[in-house]
Amino acid sequence: MLPAVLYRTILHLPEPWMESVIFGIGIVGAAFLLAWAAEAAQVEISAGLAIAIVALLTVLPEYAVDMTFAWKAGVDPALPAFLAGTGPEPSSLELPAANLTGGNRLLSGFGWPLIILLFYWRRKDYVHLTKDLSPEIIVLGLAALYSILIFVRAEITLWDTGVLIVLFIVYLWLISKASHDSNHEEDMIGPPRVIAALSKVKRRVLILGLFAGAGAVVGISAEPFADGLVHTGEEFGIDRFILVQWVAPLASESPEILVAAIFTLRGNPLFGMAALISASVNQWTLLVASLPIAFSLGLGEAQALPLNDRQQAEIFLTLAQIIFAVVLIAKLRIGWMGAGVLGLVFVTHLVFNSTEARYVYGIIFFILTAAMIAIQPEHITGLRDRAFDFRDALKERAGLA
Repeated sequence: MLPAVLYRTILHLPEPWMESVIFGIGIVGAAFLLAWAAEAAQVEISAGLAIAIVALLTVLPEYAVDMTFAWKAGVDPALPAFLAGTGPEPSSLELPAANLTGGNRLLSGFGWPLIILLFYWRRKDYVHLTKDLSPEIIVLGLAALYSILIFVRAEITLWDTGVLIVLFIVYLWLISKASHDSNHEEDMIGPPRVIAALSKVKRRVLILGLFAGAGAVVGISAEPFADGLVHTGEEFGIDRFILVQWVAPLASESPEILVAAIFTLRGNPLFGMAALISASVNQWTLLVASLPIAFSLGLGEAQALPLNDRQQAEIFLTLAQIIFAVVLIAKLRIGWMGAGVLGLVFVTHLVFNSTEARYVYGIIFFILTAAMIAIQPEHITGLRDRAFDFRDALKERAGLA
């Protein structure tokens, strides 16, 4: 992270690609610090809330990058003419949706199957989830279904922001009810275990320091990293949409996926899956909700973030993949075959980048979802049970049970 700080404050980078590399490394380093601090903080708070905070903080770099793209789209000088219908669409408008969809597909299309397949490779067994994950599963499914409206309208409105934030708040409210578990430290490895073993005062000071330091690095790195990606694409003739869609999420989410993989190899895939599922929840609720806010702040007035044809196709494919993934895990027992199908479709879609191909792959996911339900009706039973668990959790949290 030190090079990112030095080049942001003292030194100068002559080439855009160097900006992408230096500040991208800074973001990866900050993401690791956030992951360690958030994991160590599990000894202070409830289990479910701890996992949610781990997921939220470790993808904070992606929030910063994506909101930077949304804000820059809002301050684009060509935007007012486009909104008034008198000018062409600014190229900056497509970048927020690029990072958003890439990050979400990377989590559920690569991260989830990786955990399941790693566990099967080591233990030759299914990954078993618990009904404590019902709030995550239901909220993620509801957010994916709601995003169909975003796809149809071809814009993310401030009304959407309100709905998705409410979903996220309900999710946090439900998972924060779990009691504090003092055994978290036994499951930790590496730096988080060292931090958690400190005295209470030292531990809290160090955790706050890591959060503050990593947050500062993310803050100074997000804008030059985003600019570097855009200019690198222009300089080398690479589609900057693809650069933003995949390079930025790889930088911000690789630490979280790596931590989840380590826990899986140690025989604890539940923590890894819970963290990645939670990350998918907060990205498809809170991150989507944040984009119209950043866009409106850049523009200087309340305004929906418009989506062009390419972005609509990306949203369609992403929501289709999420719906397939939610149905896959709803019965709380996931084997290598379902994970392999999810991972295979994700990997092969990377080769085809046209708008038409995105719709084709989205339709493939919907067909696979229907086939999975037809062949194994217990997926529907699983969805029903998760919905009942969600309802019961709401009643219990509200004191009505």
